[in-house]
Amino acid sequence: MKILYCVQLTGNGHITRANELIRIFKKRAHVDVLVSGTQSSLKLKEKVKFRYKGLSFVFGKEGGIDFIKTIKIFNPFRFIKEILNCPVDKYDLIINDFEPISAWASFLKRKEYCFALSHQFSLLNKKTPKPGKIGFFENLILKYYSPCKRGYGFHFKSYDNKIFTPIIKNNLRKKEIQKGSHITVYLASYSNEYLHNIFKKFYKTHWHIFSPKVKNKYQRGNIKFYPTSYDVFEESILSCNGVICNAGFELPSEALFLKKKLLVIPMKHQFEQDYNAKALKDLGVTVLKSLNVDSIDQIKKWIKNEKIITMQYENQNNEIVDRILLDYIQMISLLKIKKNLDKNFFRDTIL
Repeated sequence: MKILYCVQLTGNGHITRANELIRIFKKRAHVDVLVSGTQSSLKLKEKVKFRYKGLSFVFGKEGGIDFIKTIKIFNPFRFIKEILNCPVDKYDLIINDFEPISAWASFLKRKEYCFALSHQFSLLNKKTPKPGKIGFFENLILKYYSPCKRGYGFHFKSYDNKIFTPIIKNNLRKKEIQKGSHITVYLASYSNEYLHNIFKKFYKTHWHIFSPKVKNKYQRGNIKFYPTSYDVFEESILSCNGVICNAGFELPSEALFLKKKLLVIPMKHQFEQDYNAKALKDLGVTVLKSLNVDSIDQIKKWIKNEKIITMQYENQNNEIVDRILLDYIQMISLLKIKKNLDKNFFRDTIL
């Protein structure tokens, strides 16, 4: 059996899932890896066989997506060429973590066995929390950025039997959790200067700010700036007093699992984060609309508040892989039965 595991490199959650799941899939089948996109600070541990530019969003400096830069780097002719050259027809099963090239290639080549396995797929489920009215454009992106008819999602809670709880890295599960005095910050969509101007106002609090824009560690007053090396970041969140981050999926999940106080700020013009913010708010997590001088009082209140929202996320990685493969086998069997029935019906009708 040949599997093509396809990963979107925008953000870190896709890579985290891939690093945990691919090695399990490899114990059960032959697996090749396809990636597309940019804007991730983590490294994929697996060997990549196919690498495409795909379609990525570029972060701005004040908490949102820079649509002008995003459009500038997008090449529609290259995108179409990559789709047409993507070899999905050479594989039995396509596993797709919100990766557009393989999804569209499977759609155009009528590849039946392309299964979504992503956080975004869960947002299409009617049972997951929704942030009020969903815009037409946002709905289009969610449905057609990486179109898959079948699949499984991940979310902060298992809202449906096809939605799994977050995947927590195995090495993180084994580490000792402590409670220090600093607060860990990861807000990649803001510039370092912008973050400094906000957090320097909390001069009694120690801050660890991680940013892809930092090349070497440095300190300004009560704020330490770090590059996004995950080993250092992991040490920081394991020993922090709280976490402030965008309303992504992976880091909030880890904070909830590690029993860390959490505050999230949805990235501007990023509807997926609006979904996440709604779900987190329903769980009791503090959510701010934006990070600016007007939010300082809210952050002060959060710092003083000792309430911590926690979630017990069991390790279900093996069960996830086995369920997908079992569903694939059952689907093949049903399709074979259907084809035989159609063939017999046609033969009996002719005779």
